Amino acid sequence: MVVQIPLSQDARADENQRDEHLREIAPDLAYLRTVMVNVVFVGLPGGPWVLVDTGLYGSRDKILAAAESRFGKNVPPIAIVQTHGHFDHVGALEDLAKLWNVPVYAHSLEEPFLTGKQSYPPPDAAADGGIMPKLAPFLPRHPVDVTQWLQLLPPGGEVPVLPGWRWIHTPGHTPGHISLWREADRTLIAGDAIVTTGQESAYEVLVQEPEMHGPPRYFTPNWSAAERSVQALAALDPDLIVTGHGRAMSGPEMRAALQSLASNFREIAVPRSQK
Repeated sequence: MVVQIPLSQDARADENQRDEHLREIAPDLAYLRTVMVNVVFVGLPGGPWVLVDTGLYGSRDKILAAAESRFGKNVPPIAIVQTHGHFDHVGALEDLAKLWNVPVYAHSLEEPFLTGKQSYPPPDAAADGGIMPKLAPFLPRHPVDVTQWLQLLPPGGEVPVLPGWRWIHTPGHTPGHISLWREADRTLIAGDAIVTTGQESAYEVLVQEPEMHGPPRYFTPNWSAAERSVQALAALDPDLIVTGHGRAMSGPEMRAALQSLASNFREIAVPRSQK
């Protein structure tokens, strides 16, 4: 079962035409798709800003170019926030942390994966949905090391560098996965707790059909926690979501798809190998 989200032909054409271009989805929120994963820029152009996640290895120059186009030349962020430490979300982290010399915020349970101490568990190569799970054993699982820049998020949900935002612990995909929530306009940066494309299928990754999915199946070891995380995010009833994979989405169709995912999580999200 797939929860599809209607998308206009104009929006689909715009997405295909602007692949790997910066997309503004709110005055102070934009995201950049780097091959198959999104990085998020939080902050008004010309003002202080924060980078959420750092994409695949080799994304450094694309991220720098997007940052310059939005915030100006040689205007580093005040911090980097990591939703989690999987290879496709930390690919440029070490390079950017060294270049910018800014704090890197993450959940305490992600600390081993961001300080060189621990690798993630092996993927589920038997997960269904496409070719990507079969390729997953060849994907990197080793940790990065940003020890000297790492700052652990405070336990109360505050994000020190993002006034008005709170972090929500959304484990399952990884132990310390977080999402970011702004109550004022009901905006959600979900990381990989939910995604809006079928990340298991190389074709779906390419065409980015708008569909509501749980976290990528091949790299999610704890499905009970993942289900609770999706239900917690659905209970927020967001107006706008940007996820680690797929298009940003808003509106009643998105909300209905998210509620359906939360209500039917086992049927929609969990691979047959784990049922």
